[in-house]
Amino acid sequence: MSVSPVKRQKMESVLDQLKHHTTVVADTGDFNAIDEYKPLDATTNPSLILAAAQMPAYQELVDDAVAYGKKLGGSEEEQIKNASDKLFVLFGAEILKRIPGRVSTEVDARLSFDKEGMIQRARRLIDLYKEAGIGKERILIKLSSTWEGIQAGKVLEAEYGIHCNMTLLFSFAQAVACAEAGVTLISPFVGRILDWYVANGEKKSYEPSEDPGVKSVTKIYNYYKKFGYKTIVMGASFRNTGEIKALTGCDYLTISPKLLAELSKEYVKLTPTLSVKEAQACELEKIHLDEKAFRWHHNEDQMAVEKLSDGIRKFAADAIKLERMLKVNLLSTATSH
Repeated sequence: MSVSPVKRQKMESVLDQLKHHTTVVADTGDFNAIDEYKPLDATTNPSLILAAAQMPAYQELVDDAVAYGKKLGGSEEEQIKNASDKLFVLFGAEILKRIPGRVSTEVDARLSFDKEGMIQRARRLIDLYKEAGIGKERILIKLSSTWEGIQAGKVLEAEYGIHCNMTLLFSFAQAVACAEAGVTLISPFVGRILDWYVANGEKKSYEPSEDPGVKSVTKIYNYYKKFGYKTIVMGASFRNTGEIKALTGCDYLTISPKLLAELSKEYVKLTPTLSVKEAQACELEKIHLDEKAFRWHHNEDQMAVEKLSDGIRKFAADAIKLERMLKVNLLSTATSH
C-alpha cells in the first residue's frame, strides 16, 4: 500500500511510530548508523565489533587498545586479552557519546559455562568503563543464557549492582530462569529461531504473526507481564521488518542499521500487538525452575539447544578472529619501534 506524498508529510514513518510504543535500540558497532537513527540504547557483540574494527575509520581505537595491552605487559596472551577487553570498552565509550541510554558489552563467549569466570570478566569490563569515566548505570553486561550465565547474572545484579543483558536466548526455560534470577534485560532471538524452523521444517516462509521467533518473544513478554517480572524483554536478531512490526509494544527491540533504514522509509499505520493489559489476561501458568528442571525443559526444545550452542561457537570464533587481528597489530607495533 503506497501513501500519497501529501499524506506522507502528515504521517510518521513506521520507525517513528514504533518509537512511541517500544524503546528502539541500534544493533551495531558502527557510530555513523547510530548518529543517523538516534536510538535510545545500542548493543554490541564480538561479531559486530569485529566488523567495525576492520573499518579504516576505527583503526585509531584498535591502535589505542593495542597500546593499552602493551602498557599492562605480561605474556603475549595477556596483552591480547587486555587489548580485547579495552577495545570493547573503547567502542562502548564512543557509542555512549552518541546515545542517551545504555550500551551492551559482551563477556567472552568462551566463558559461557564458567560462572566465576563470567563474574570476573564482567567486573573487569565495568572497571575499564570506570577508568574511562563511565558509570555502571550506563552499561549492560551481556552474558550467554546458559545456566551458568544466568547464575552469574544473578550474582552481578544482586551483589555488585551490575546490570546484565542475557543474550542467546531461545527457549522459554531460559526466559523463566532469567526472570527468577532478577536480571535487568533479556535478548530473546527472533530471526535465528525462524532460521532454524525454515532449515529443519517443511514450511519455508511464515506470516509475521505465525513466525516462530515472533511467537516465542510474544509468549515470554506475556509471561513476564502477567507475573509482574521487572526484567525488560528486548527482541533481537530480526530477519525482516515484518517480525519487528509484529512485536510492536514489546519493551525494547534491538534492530540492525539495514532494517532501521527500511522502517524509516515505510509509511503504513502501525498498531501495537503486545500490551501489558492483554498479557495479564493470557492463560499462562507460573513455573519455577531449579537447575535440574531448567536443564530438562531447555533440553526438550531441540531448536533452542542447537541455536544456543551454535551461537556460543560463532561468538567464540569471532572473539578468536578479533584476537588474531589484535595480535597482528601488536606484533607490527613491536617491530616498528
